[in-house]
Amino acid sequence: MAPPPPSEQPDAAAPGAGAISRVLIVMAMEKEATPLVNKFKLVEAPASESILLRHQNELSKLYRLSAGVHSARFTTRFPKGAPWTRFYGCYKDLHLDLVMPGKDAVFGVDSVGTVSAALVTYASIQASKPDLIINAGTAGGFKAKGASIKDIFLASDVAFHDRRIPIPVFDMYGIGARKTFAAPNILKELNFKVGKLSTGDSLDMCSEDEEAILSNDATIKDMEGAAVAYVADMFSTPAIFVKAVTDIVDGDKPTAEEFLNNLISVTAALDVAVTKMVDFICGKRISDL
Repeated sequence: MAPPPPSEQPDAAAPGAGAISRVLIVMAMEKEATPLVNKFKLVEAPASESILLRHQNELSKLYRLSAGVHSARFTTRFPKGAPWTRFYGCYKDLHLDLVMPGKDAVFGVDSVGTVSAALVTYASIQASKPDLIINAGTAGGFKAKGASIKDIFLASDVAFHDRRIPIPVFDMYGIGARKTFAAPNILKELNFKVGKLSTGDSLDMCSEDEEAILSNDATIKDMEGAAVAYVADMFSTPAIFVKAVTDIVDGDKPTAEEFLNNLISVTAALDVAVTKMVDFICGKRISDL
């Protein structure tokens, strides 16, 4: 996702703006998110609770705003009936909101995929007005592009590989290729790998998907990233995409089996990577990333 023009940059990215204060972490699966919830000591918000934190003085310490401004900015509620879950808390000088699409009401599984990711990202941006979004999660990797199990990637570009609309211009809209928000100092400091991310709503891939992924020049593939990027771009909110490799797409093991076998250990690696990233972000401005 390319940074917006200077005239359209969010306040936190403007020259001379203060340090990043609000970070929204968007994740898809409970198993991926639980280690971070524990690490940052985040508290789950009841479904009926507003975005307003219970502890007004803690919020006041972070933002030095009046109680009236707090109420105006942070009382937006998620829609009634939405399965989305939110954890929140303060970590060092940051307010963190970690959101997930929650469990499907019929099947009881994590609501993975692009639709759920786009919806919860939209609602969370409207509710908490973050300075920065981190989309963290697991992904498949391509060994032909140098990916290995437990590798941590920062996505340089995102695109869809299963939105096929063979009509001029609509085809480019379907692919939705875009640059992500550049974070060269994070890359330099944390030594993550860099690669292009391709997103689709299937864990496996058919031949048409494979062709599109090759066309996208992707190193990693997931089921949420490009959808989060689309919404973040819509509201000119900087977004960073950190992905940990659970399975080798062009390897010799079945994708679903390898994903399930590696999920816990790779999630631990993701936890470490996101913690390092958040530590780096503390006290920084958007332009420092």
